[in-house]
Amino acid sequence: MDDRTYKTVGQPCRKKDSMQLLLGKPVYTDDVVPKGALTVMLLRSPHPHAMIRSIDTSIAKKVPGVVDIYTWQDVPQTRFAIGGQTYPEPSPYDRLILDRHIRFSGDPVAIIAAENEKAARRAMRLVKVDYEILPAITDPHEALDNPVLIHPEEDWVPPCPVGGDNRRNLVASGVEKDGDVEKVLDDCDIVLDRTYHTKAFQQAMMETFRTYTEMDRYGRLHVISSTQIVFHCRRILARALGIPKSRIRVEKPRIGGGFGAKQTAVCEVYPAFVTLKTGRPAEIIYTREECQIAGSPRHEMEVRVRLGANRDGHIRALDVYTLSNTGAYGEHGPTTVGLSGHKSIPLYTGGLEAFRFGYDVVYTNLQPAGAYRGYGATQGIFAVESAVNELAERLHIDPTEIRDRNMVREGMMMPAYYNEPANACALDRCMARCKELFDWEHRYPVREMGNGKVRTAGVAMAMQGSCISNLDVGSATLKLSDDGTYNLIIGAADMGPGCDTILAQMVAECMDCPLDSVAVFGADTDTSPYDSGSYASSTTYVTGKAVEMACTQLKEKICEIAAQMLDCDAAELTFAGDCVRNEHTGASVSLEDISYKSQANCSVAAQTTATHSSPVSPPPFMVGMAEIELDRLTGQVTLLDYVAVVDCGTPINPALARIQAEGGIVQGIGMTLSENVTYNSAGRPIESSFLQYKLPTRLDMGHLRVEFESSNEPTGPFGAKSIGEIVINTPAPAIAHAIYRATGVWHRELPITPEAIAMDTPLT
Repeated sequence: MDDRTYKTVGQPCRKKDSMQLLLGKPVYTDDVVPKGALTVMLLRSPHPHAMIRSIDTSIAKKVPGVVDIYTWQDVPQTRFAIGGQTYPEPSPYDRLILDRHIRFSGDPVAIIAAENEKAARRAMRLVKVDYEILPAITDPHEALDNPVLIHPEEDWVPPCPVGGDNRRNLVASGVEKDGDVEKVLDDCDIVLDRTYHTKAFQQAMMETFRTYTEMDRYGRLHVISSTQIVFHCRRILARALGIPKSRIRVEKPRIGGGFGAKQTAVCEVYPAFVTLKTGRPAEIIYTREECQIAGSPRHEMEVRVRLGANRDGHIRALDVYTLSNTGAYGEHGPTTVGLSGHKSIPLYTGGLEAFRFGYDVVYTNLQPAGAYRGYGATQGIFAVESAVNELAERLHIDPTEIRDRNMVREGMMMPAYYNEPANACALDRCMARCKELFDWEHRYPVREMGNGKVRTAGVAMAMQGSCISNLDVGSATLKLSDDGTYNLIIGAADMGPGCDTILAQMVAECMDCPLDSVAVFGADTDTSPYDSGSYASSTTYVTGKAVEMACTQLKEKICEIAAQMLDCDAAELTFAGDCVRNEHTGASVSLEDISYKSQANCSVAAQTTATHSSPVSPPPFMVGMAEIELDRLTGQVTLLDYVAVVDCGTPINPALARIQAEGGIVQGIGMTLSENVTYNSAGRPIESSFLQYKLPTRLDMGHLRVEFESSNEPTGPFGAKSIGEIVINTPAPAIAHAIYRATGVWHRELPITPEAIAMDTPLT
């Protein structure tokens, strides 16, 4: 952080929506939409791969309260993608609203529109479907070049050249490298060759997918949805439904959690289609089971790491290959896989002589994957950080020391990170501070506690990004209101972490006003300026910079208006927070008076819109350390203490940043120890409710401590970088490391369950 003193930025201000949420006011989608809408439900296939021979809805349509039932014969035949990404999307256009070709167990077969849920459920049981069962591919190793094609259609469209080929079940493929990896590996004293596996973990947000649609008074489709991507959602619906974007308005109320799941337009098209067909309002609310079996989970990935090093711990080469399972459809497949290498290999820029990163993304007949906090970096960092820990243990070098010798440091260029520089990097200070807070020297050694229990610790580093460089766009409109306060209008979606508050803090800092003087509105495609959406950890960094720019521009306009009132040149005036002052004459005019002047005989608008896109994506950095107690007899792991130190540039709101970090760490703990995804014979996830899908509770978290080591990112607002995603990335490798220390066995697949530990752990 630089040496400037801020009044609002850097302060733990209360969230602007906190009282509404605390008091249970109606703020979420189902709270705010009108009642009486048609209930929309989906009949889903029980088969992972099939062709519909025939479907009979005649009896189901006679159920009292059923308005209509739609099948693949009723929908438009233009393929689209539901991943919320900037146009042209890297994800292939491989979906129809309803398709005769069924590709996973849970794929929609029919849309049921009824007056109420009871009628819809009764009708669902009466729809008769005759399936031709096709061979299913559920193992990603068998997918590539398999004679069974999951997408054989001729109208499969790749909007971007990402190395995909539907005739090979291949969504994307590529290789990137710098230096001669094989030559360097041949010259290394030690070469580790390890393979790591992570599953399709669920975001498990509390508010399930849900959308309300209606025709507004102008005959346009009005969509209210719990979504992170209002502008992308509008484009997706326009293509899927075959109507112009100008006929669609998408807005979002408060979002009850997303974690990336709602960067995919999972459910919006179904009620929208019903509303267009019937002219009536419609609403769909996914059950928890639907979220679990037909949502948008993390991509299952298998990551092979070949690591070459000298005996002194100098890491000289990294060769990473990722096989990513995108499931039945390809949304986010080409982009998540890139982060598995681009956000793991650069951590070791300090001594790396060569790297290679290759990947294949394949279709299978499993639930399609999407975006989840960490977005591929989580999988890659688990693999690379675990390999580094294996190297440290093999060389009998403290794993924190081996990282100190090899980590990226401020000022270094990162070839494996798009050749971007580490302009602001406090990773070395994060490591030093984390060791101090954690008491690493005393907790790292293995300590026998008696009765078969042992305590020890593990460590990991991580990096992420702050946007999608050269692509993401953030915008902000700032208006001076009648009473001298401000309206901030944004297109970014606050999913709960508090971007509305953080962006308002930036306005308050720039305009030298109280935080309560800034009202925030967003996001709505009719009124908000364009914003790529809330994903890729970009809101604080990209949209925040747009806010900063808008403030500068509005000050200039305010001074122009004041100059007319004070009969002087605008260059003579100083913006002074609550007024504009002429320092030479002492004359001043209040913001309230300036606002009224802007409404009468004035050609200068007291508002401005600024847009920003960044050519770089400065990474935040993090170090995490975990202490566990492990019972060798039962395999039970108890997390005792987790310490994290994060470099997110300047923390705009330390309280919200700390909550972000704690929440992400808990999610990382869950996917490491308890959250599991297994499939039945039809390829449907068995963990279809929270009774089976074991999320960590407060009792499973242990003691969490988070601190910040600030750096000053020159391209970010007030020196800020991101924090939203990085915080999920260190628990898995750190805890896996500690489990090895306690048992002498490396577990390279997540989750590491008590059963797996007990079966592999010697009792003595």
